[in-house]
Amino acid sequence: MTEMAERYDQIAAGYARWWAPVLAPAVERLLDRAETWLADGAVRVLDIGTGTGQLAIGAVSRWRGISVVGVDASAEMRAMAETLADRSLGPARDRFRAEVAFADTLPFAECAFDVALSSFVFQLVPNRARALREARRVLRPDGVLAYVSWLQDDRAFAPDLLFDEALDELDIPGREFDGRSGDLPSVERAAHELRRAGFAGVTAEADLLEHRFSPDGYLGFLTEFDEEALFEELDPVLRDRLLATMRERLARLSADELTMRFPIVFAAGRRSAR
Repeated sequence: MTEMAERYDQIAAGYARWWAPVLAPAVERLLDRAETWLADGAVRVLDIGTGTGQLAIGAVSRWRGISVVGVDASAEMRAMAETLADRSLGPARDRFRAEVAFADTLPFAECAFDVALSSFVFQLVPNRARALREARRVLRPDGVLAYVSWLQDDRAFAPDLLFDEALDELDIPGREFDGRSGDLPSVERAAHELRRAGFAGVTAEADLLEHRFSPDGYLGFLTEFDEEALFEELDPVLRDRLLATMRERLARLSADELTMRFPIVFAAGRRSAR
């Protein structure tokens, strides 16, 4: 997990600029689902894997009566969350704080929170069962955990295929595994894992996350976030050749081919008495 934290330390700025907008629709949908629980009087909210604070800042902006603590394994992501909160929350700034902590060893007392939320984090933790149990521990009785994460899928995104082809043609080593320890294999598995962790009234629902890139937007996503290290290590001449090749081929793609579509799952449950 330390290696994962270090990776996110290095890409915090790129994440905020390029990846957070991709995830934004799913984050908004998760907040929509949280409306019922927060309207019922929940005030203490935990954001597990807060990243750049997108979910936490959105929650504080929506609901006046809540305070949010965000935790993230990456110190740089935590710092970015604090910076973005400074810029966007105004008088509500004192209702959000971020801490460096791991999802499976939360530094909080039992029953410290009314609601725990998480967006695109539980696929990254080394042991999801342990992280789910830890989320349950810090929730009050009948408190709610709700999260969104990726579902396993074998579909390919056309720009990614073009990038891999260009790397092969220019004899550039292929991309490294992104470090994710496990997307959810099914909606049923998401529900089952919550029940095993001690949650009741479990729900799980599949959805689709869509984001349309422009050719320049996809190249920015690659060079400043997803493959930043690869581009930084390339010889400048080879880097320019790779970018020129990608610009030419991306320009041929239709708007539909430039739209990323991947399945996601929203899952939620209440802390049971056991």
